[in-house]
Order: sequence, then structure tokens, then C-alpha cells
Amino acid sequence: MNFPVIPLLTIELLIALVTAHLLADFVFQTTHMVLNKQRPMIMLMHGIHVFALTALLSGGAMALSLGIALTHVVIDAVKVHLAPDTLRSYLLDQCAHLAVLLAAVMWLPNAVLAPWWPPLSTDLIQIALVLSGLITATMAGGPAVGHLMARYKSDAQPEGLEYAGRMIGLMERGLIFLMVMIGEPSGIGFLIAAKSILRFDTVSRDQKMSEYVIIGTLASFGWALAASFATMATMRALGY
Repeated sequence: MNFPVIPLLTIELLIALVTAHLLADFVFQTTHMVLNKQRPMIMLMHGIHVFALTALLSGGAMALSLGIALTHVVIDAVKVHLAPDTLRSYLLDQCAHLAVLLAAVMWLPNAVLAPWWPPLSTDLIQIALVLSGLITATMAGGPAVGHLMARYKSDAQPEGLEYAGRMIGLMERGLIFLMVMIGEPSGIGFLIAAKSILRFDTVSRDQKMSEYVIIGTLASFGWALAASFATMATMRALGY
């Protein structure tokens, strides 16, 4: 079977749009905004972030940026008002956003995609790709692991500093991404060993706590590894 060849410029535009989406959803969208997105002004602010970042990274394709921002707000509104706050709805929400971006670069006419100023150079596209992988591995993984572990919190919620678990998860996934990108994935084994030693005293006294930590750790590591190797595979496929 012969698959259609996607032009490099189309792929680079897609990378720019995905980077803008990830920045808007996971870097510029604060916890306060996530918890209050049902308020129209908060949703409008988020839509403005999506529009501004998309316009900036796409080279000023204003019609494209406006369309993506509007569809982004619609998808988020459907999720907030109609879908339960679960792992499935989180993943479907992200897949819907990415499907819109892919459809935009594949099927919209060139007049809509035309930039107002020079788009990102090849070097900046490579940086955007690595940044997208890093955000996906770290910040996007947080809600995914959090939703997965939500059902176990009432039985085995660990005591500790507020938001400490979130920070630990971000750092461990960031370290995994770094190790994969520099070609030293064997170092992940030492990371697992270090975390096991540091958690040993806590989990050895409580079976529920032990299982909670194991599930959360495997989920966090698995997400980070998948995002990291996907980033590496994309870079190799594009010859970067």
C-alpha cells in the first residue's frame, strides 16, 4: 500500500501548531483557570492564549489561528459542561484538539495557511519539537496520571507536603525525557532504584500505600518513556 507523502512544510507547520497548543494548555493555563473554566471570562482568556500562541508560531496565519482558537474553546466547553472529569475525557479532549490541528494543515486551502511573516526556521522547528516532547512528557503527563490514580486516593492517599507528589512527578518525568534525549536511557534504572529506596520505609508499612506508589510510578514512567521515544522517533523520521 502506498501512503501519501506529506510535504515537509506541512509537517513543520503541524509541529508549530502542536507546540502552540501544548503551551496554551499546559504552560499558560494555570490551575485556577482549569478549576474555573466553566466561567465565560476564564474560557475567553484561554481562547485568547490559544489564538495568540498559534498566531505567533504559525507565522501570523490569522484566519487559521482564529479558527483553531474557536474550535479549541468549543471542545473545551463540551468537556467542561458535558463530560465527566476522567482520564478518558482528558485523553479524548486532547485527541480532539490534535485532530483539529491535523485536519487544518492537511485540508485547509493555502490562502488560510499563508503566514503574514516568516514562519519558524528549521532550527526553531527542531526546538519546538523538543519542547513539545518535554511538555507532553512532563506537564501533560500530570493530569493523566492524576486521573488514573484518583480512584485510589481515598484508600491510600499518601501524607506529605501539598503538591509535593505533583512536583516529584514532573521532575522524574523530566529526568526520563532528558536521559532518553541524550541517549542514556539506562540511567532510568538508577532513577527507579533511587525512588524505591527513598520510598521504602513508607511503603513497607502499608500494602495499600505500596500498591498506590507502584501504580503511580509505573504510570508516570510509562507516560514519560512513551512521549520521549515518540519525540526521538519523530526527529529521526524528519532527519533532525
